[in-house]
Amino acid sequence: MTAVEIITVIGSAAVSIAVGLIFLNRQVAPRAAQVPPGNGGLHFLFSDLDLEHASHHARALLNRDAAETDWQALRAGLVSRFPGLPDADALPDATSMTLPSVADDDPALLRLTRENGMTRVVIEQDDATDAGTIHMVKSLEAELDTLRLAATDAPYPIWLADGHGNIQWHNTAYAELADLTNDNEDATPLFDLDQSGFDGKNMVRVPVHIDSTDSTEWYNVTATRAGSDSIYHAVNINAVIQAEIAQRNFVQTLAKTFAQLSIGLAIFDRNGQLALFNPALVDLTSLPAEFLSARPDLLSFFDRLRDNRVMPEPKNYSSWRQEITEMIAAASHGSYQETWTLDTGHTYRVNGRPHPDGAVAFLIEDITAEISLTRNFRAELELGQSLMDTFEDALAVFSSAGVLTFCNAAYREMWKMDPDNSFADVTIVDCLREWQANAKPHPAWGDMRDFVMRLGERVSWEADVEHVTHGACQVRLSPIASGATVIRFALAPQAVPVAAKG
Repeated sequence: MTAVEIITVIGSAAVSIAVGLIFLNRQVAPRAAQVPPGNGGLHFLFSDLDLEHASHHARALLNRDAAETDWQALRAGLVSRFPGLPDADALPDATSMTLPSVADDDPALLRLTRENGMTRVVIEQDDATDAGTIHMVKSLEAELDTLRLAATDAPYPIWLADGHGNIQWHNTAYAELADLTNDNEDATPLFDLDQSGFDGKNMVRVPVHIDSTDSTEWYNVTATRAGSDSIYHAVNINAVIQAEIAQRNFVQTLAKTFAQLSIGLAIFDRNGQLALFNPALVDLTSLPAEFLSARPDLLSFFDRLRDNRVMPEPKNYSSWRQEITEMIAAASHGSYQETWTLDTGHTYRVNGRPHPDGAVAFLIEDITAEISLTRNFRAELELGQSLMDTFEDALAVFSSAGVLTFCNAAYREMWKMDPDNSFADVTIVDCLREWQANAKPHPAWGDMRDFVMRLGERVSWEADVEHVTHGACQVRLSPIASGATVIRFALAPQAVPVAAKG
C-alpha cells in the first residue's frame, strides 16, 4: 500500500469519527439539559405545563390532588412559601425571575427560567441535607403566619376558651371591645355564654353593654368545638336588630291603623295562611276571633264564610272548591272584584289584591247603605220621569254648562230626539239645530242659547214660535237651581168647531 493510500484511509476514518461525535453530541445534549445542577436543592423541569423531570425530594412536593395540571400542582405546593409564582396562563414566552421566600428568616430563593417552551424551577437554600422536609416546614410556617394574621387582624372578635369557659387566646378586635366595656381582665369572658347551650356548631344572640356610651351592642356568636376547647366568632348585628325593631314598630303602626278601618281586611301569606286581619273583619263576617287567630288557610276561611252565610250560596257544591281556587288565582293577579248580595239583605263589595312575596289580601266592605241609597235615588228618578211624562207640554232641562240632562216623552215626540241613545252629551247647540230645522225662523232661537249659557241672575221669559208640523207653539224659559234652565214648549190648543144651532 502506498503512502497516498494510507493517508487517504486515515483521513476517511478521522472524518467518520468526527461526524459520529457530532451526531452523538446532538443526541445527548437535550438529555443533559434535564440533569439539574448538583447543588442539592429542589429542581423541576417542565415542558409547557407537563413535568418532564424533578429531583427526588422535589417530586414529593407536588400537590396533585388539588390540581388539574403538573404546573398547577407545583404552584399549589409552593405558593404559600413563594406567593409570587405565576399561574399557568401568566407564564411568558421567555423570562428569568428570582422570587424570595415570604418569610424574613427563610433565605431560600426560587429561580424560574423559561426558554423555548421549557421551564426550569430551582429552589436554592443553604442547608440542602433534607430539602423536602425543610420546604415543608417553611411552607407550614408561612401558612401559619398567614392564618395567624387573618385571625388576629379580623374585624370581629375571635377567642379560644377551654371547657370551663376560661379565655386561652383572643384577637385584637376582642381586646378593643373589652376596652370599651372596661373589662381589662383577659381571663374574664366578655360574652355571657351558656357553655351547655352550644351543640357542635350553632349561633346565639348575645348583648354586650358598652360602658363608654352606655349603650348595648348585639352580636351573633358561633362556637366550634376543637377537642375540649371551643373557638368562638362574634359578628356585630346592630343593623339587623335595628331593622327588626323598625319592622316591628311599622307592623304595630299598621295594625293600629287597620284596627280603625271599617273595611274588613284579611291578608294571606305565600303559603295561603291568614297572616293579618283587623276587627272589622270579625264584625262583617261573624267569624270567631279564635278561628282567625289560628291562621286558617284560604279554603278553610271561605268554607267558614259559606257556613256563616256571608257568601252567596253556591249553585253547585261539587264545583265549589274549583270556584274558590279560581277566585284565589284571580286575586293573585289583582283582577278579582265582586259584589256579594246576601240573604240577610246586606251587600258586600269584595276585592282581591296581590301583595309582595306571593301574599294575597282580601278587602270586604259593607256597601248596603250605598246600594240602598242608589236604589232609592234611582227609584226617585224613575218616579220623577214617570211624572214628567204625564205632562202634555214638552219639557227640557239644561245644566249650567248647556248640557241636556232631562226631557220628557212629549219633548221626544215633538222634536224627534232621544238623548238616551246618544253616546256623547247633547248640548243646547245640538238642540237648537234640531229646533230650527223643524220650526220656522225666529230671532228667539239665538236668545235661548244665550239665556241657557248665561251666569248670574236671570228672569223668565217666553216667545211664540211656529212648529212646521204642530203649528203655533209658546216657548217659556225659566231658571232653576244650580244655574240650570228648564224650557217648556206649549202647543196652542186646536180650534174646536162650534155646532150650528138648529
